[in-house]
Amino acid sequence: MSLLFTPLDLAGRTIRNRLWVAPMCQYSAQDGMPNDWHHVHLAQFASGGAGVVISEATAVLPEGRISPEDVGLWNDAQRDAWAPVAASIRARGALPGMQLAHAGRKASTWSPFSGHRGSVPAADGGWQTVAPSAIAYDGFAEPAALDERGIDEIVVAFAAAAERAVAAGFEMLEIHAAHGYLLHQFLSPLSNTRTDAYGGSLENRARLLLDIVDAVRAAAPAALVTVRFSAEDWAEGGWDAAQTATVAAWTAEHGAVFFDISSGGLVAHQRITTGPGYQVPLAAAVRAEAGVVVGAVGEITSGAQAEAILAAGDADVILAAREWLRDPHFALRAATELGEASALTSALWPAQYHRAMPR
Repeated sequence: MSLLFTPLDLAGRTIRNRLWVAPMCQYSAQDGMPNDWHHVHLAQFASGGAGVVISEATAVLPEGRISPEDVGLWNDAQRDAWAPVAASIRARGALPGMQLAHAGRKASTWSPFSGHRGSVPAADGGWQTVAPSAIAYDGFAEPAALDERGIDEIVVAFAAAAERAVAAGFEMLEIHAAHGYLLHQFLSPLSNTRTDAYGGSLENRARLLLDIVDAVRAAAPAALVTVRFSAEDWAEGGWDAAQTATVAAWTAEHGAVFFDISSGGLVAHQRITTGPGYQVPLAAAVRAEAGVVVGAVGEITSGAQAEAILAAGDADVILAAREWLRDPHFALRAATELGEASALTSALWPAQYHRAMPR
């Protein structure tokens, strides 16, 4: 069997393969509520053979949304709306995951579907953003620097959202510390100039993330807790793979079991050259230096390419986003490319479908 379609045992759970769906913002919610669009969007990937399907960035507080159209999980009505989505993913053989997020200084921005860019004014439904320091992302409104009470409230909000996510049926909880959002803002010295216990040294800049991992594990002890990192700011003096590896090892000690390695998003002046598999070396570096289970992402578009990444030992899992949008049956296509189609088909469907199929 190929490596891509070899099941992965992760902290007591067996996941049917190593080709997963990365979070993809849909900007299609109202008041943080997922709807039929989100249900169909996510369940189709489970039908297409994904091992894990992870929700888009799901805000733990209203002011943590990237845009007013983002989904959330700060109340029980949202929990109840998410439940059938998780059930549909699980019924189709995939493990349902949820990415818990707070956008920090990149919150309260216009949806890309709006035709506008920048921060949404209060008159149009926007709000005051928060960050580790009062440093704006280029072109966005200046955030308010969080005080310790505000930081504590965010930790509590992540824990409450984790509890709701598990109650809704999600089994994996990914803490979003990438792409320039709040936790990444605390990690990077380019956006965190604090002089208290949450700024300065690497230990201090990582403190909020570690506090949140602890709080999420306490609130949802049965869940797989994972972290998404941007392993490189692509800007001088910023966050990099070496710091990522160090903090990944720390979060593993606190109970995180998997690391989704992306990059960029913190500053508008980043200098990044993209191309097929361009972020894979970052995943490989974190895996080698921290000794943790990692996923690679970034322009991975075929079964052969994904298999080669795993065979080289650069990652344990492949995550994709745009390729799943282009082909919601990406895993079935990749299995065919790798000569695994019959094996995947027999493993794909729950037992009740096998019994119903003609012999």
